[in-house]
Amino acid sequence: MKKEIAFTSRSAWDVYSDAESMAAMRDLAERYRKFLTACKTERETMDYLRGRLEKAGYKENGKGDKIFRVLQNKTMFVAKKGKASLEGGLRLVAAHADTPRLDFKQHPLLEQANVGQAKTHYYGGIRKYQWLARPLAIHGVVVRDSGEVIKVVLGEDPKEPVFTILDLLPHLAQGQADVPLSKVFEAEKLNVVLGHKPLGTKAPKGKKDADKSKDPVKAAVLELLNKKYGIVEEDLYSAELQAVPAGDARYVGLDSSMIGGYGHDDRVCVFTALEGFLTAAGQTAHTQCLMFWDKEEIGSEGSTGAKSRFFEYCVQECIRTWEPKADFATVMLRTKAISADVHAAIDPDWQDLHEKLNSALFGHGPTFCKFTGHRGKYEANDAHPEYVGWLRSVLNKENIPWQMAELGKVDHGGGGTVAMYLAAYGMNIIDCGPPILSMHSPFEVVSNADLYATKLAFTAFLAAK
Repeated sequence: MKKEIAFTSRSAWDVYSDAESMAAMRDLAERYRKFLTACKTERETMDYLRGRLEKAGYKENGKGDKIFRVLQNKTMFVAKKGKASLEGGLRLVAAHADTPRLDFKQHPLLEQANVGQAKTHYYGGIRKYQWLARPLAIHGVVVRDSGEVIKVVLGEDPKEPVFTILDLLPHLAQGQADVPLSKVFEAEKLNVVLGHKPLGTKAPKGKKDADKSKDPVKAAVLELLNKKYGIVEEDLYSAELQAVPAGDARYVGLDSSMIGGYGHDDRVCVFTALEGFLTAAGQTAHTQCLMFWDKEEIGSEGSTGAKSRFFEYCVQECIRTWEPKADFATVMLRTKAISADVHAAIDPDWQDLHEKLNSALFGHGPTFCKFTGHRGKYEANDAHPEYVGWLRSVLNKENIPWQMAELGKVDHGGGGTVAMYLAAYGMNIIDCGPPILSMHSPFEVVSNADLYATKLAFTAFLAAK
């Protein structure tokens, strides 16, 4: 059979083996590693994006040709006006900035067996055991009744202490052996250790000891929080505090060919979409847009999720400002979009869970997922073949390696993204993003080659006619 008749996905390492490409790949990987280290919450991600966009000349809530809007410091719309009419459609890349984590409950502090803890409620699809007995940091905000917003980051500075969730020693865990994994690790036991030293109550010499607190360790924790941030326990009712893995994203492997860290899903797509957007050449024919959402990991609900009307309102504002006579429905129907989300790479230790003909290979570039959903394609966006053909042409012309996959074997896998919510407007859309390993764990792994190829793919898509 002739080589050109059959198709085999290509290794991004082979495609980008020249010295110039390898240098660019290393530079992108290092900048991404620093981004992933710095951005562990949606708010921190928005702060990073805001800084990059302002430096590139974009105006927040502005009226020029390069604008962006932010809602609740958790979701963002970005647009660069093109030369052609808006009715020719947009070029849109949409990703999500939220990641699985442990949220502090609104009344979190307690003391048990001389240990001060914070109760949590997990967010998104986690495997609970992965969060035990590991260093954790606390990120988020506390809002006083005065309206003052206090940013909190604890456990990231090497000079600071970290936090953890305790695990049961194996000597007492025999009773867990025959219990289903889903029931062994109880969500109500995902309590973050905050302290152990009780609040000192010894009075000065010649005076009676101060009244001892019923929960002296909890009292000491509150005292420390008050001293550092000026907050009191009631302030925690209007707080968003998240327990996340502590420490930097790191290179993985003897060759430093991978990056391991918290939040590749989906901040790797946030980063590569931004990079592709900012490097797309000049003013292109079509208006280019980015959409970064919150709440994807829990169904895209709420005012900052993809089910909200924020995207629609932003596009309507662009129409009012740039082309008042343009028809919103026409703009949407002619828009071409990518739902930028990661895909599961074939796990070398669990290959039997993948249908290998239709699975993603680590290091073979961004992965198109024609349809999402589960068990008979329920709740799926299914991209039209004409659109898939056009996308193939765009990437092939730029010699960008790509692959096509679905998630797991039929009836054994599946998942959802923001694609179906944008598809409701009638636009063409498909899922595309780099394959990763250990998805939804506290330490996901991405290939440097896939990172680089994905950035180039988004650049090519945004600039395409």
